[in-house]
Amino acid sequence: MPDKNVLPQVKNIVAVGAGKGGVGKSTVAVNIAVGLSRSGLKVGLMDGDIYGPSMPTMLGIKGLSPQVRGNRLLPHSVHGIHAVTIGSLVEEEKPLIWRGPMAHGAFKQLLLDNTEWPELDYLIVDLPPGTGDVPLTLCQLLPLTGAVVVATPQQVALDDAVRAVRMFQQLGAPILGLVENMSYFIGADGSEHDIFGRGGTQVAAQRLGLPYLGALPMFTEVRVNSDEGKPTKNFEGSPKLRESIENIIKNLVGQVNVRNMAGAGPELNIV
Repeated sequence: MPDKNVLPQVKNIVAVGAGKGGVGKSTVAVNIAVGLSRSGLKVGLMDGDIYGPSMPTMLGIKGLSPQVRGNRLLPHSVHGIHAVTIGSLVEEEKPLIWRGPMAHGAFKQLLLDNTEWPELDYLIVDLPPGTGDVPLTLCQLLPLTGAVVVATPQQVALDDAVRAVRMFQQLGAPILGLVENMSYFIGADGSEHDIFGRGGTQVAAQRLGLPYLGALPMFTEVRVNSDEGKPTKNFEGSPKLRESIENIIKNLVGQVNVRNMAGAGPELNIV
């Protein structure tokens, strides 16, 4: 069972996972973190995607090394959040060819042993895709408030998303809800195109009896702002884009509040 005294300065720890890569899990994690901060909360973001850290690019901190106090790293202070990524500690473009125990150790050191996290209302942890060692490590180490699972609408992606849901449930981590990324494409003329079959994630959430947190359509601005490392611009341009992200955040906060009022901590139950 996770130690409830781990990271006592953090009120809520939320994992963001996905059953497969390429569904925009990191995009959702970054925008949730930045959006929570914009609402006045103290927020940290842990880039736990050990094999493919994308936060240096998405946060605009590529090439920047974190500051150090004693033998502990200080998170990057950027876009109103406190962020830690292994991408700041390894050579750019260098592949991390690690077996499970090495990834496990690196994740634990970054999350707990070597990082000086400040007091936070939320710590958002962006996990690697799939159902491997790092999600298992997280659930063993931390008293998670819960997990968010990101999917795209098509059935191939949803099949893997359901596996991610079942993994978190088996590990005793509450599911705070599902998010549908790339829900539909909005053209330059404002027309909407259901490229991947809009609404599939909501149907899956209903079938599983889980909360549906909302949809993030395919906005060109999201891609541009992510590549340029300027996530705050997602809240300052298109009103519809801002509304989409803020709706997901509002529903997530609601589920966290429900979870906290219930007062029951998750228990690890590996079978």
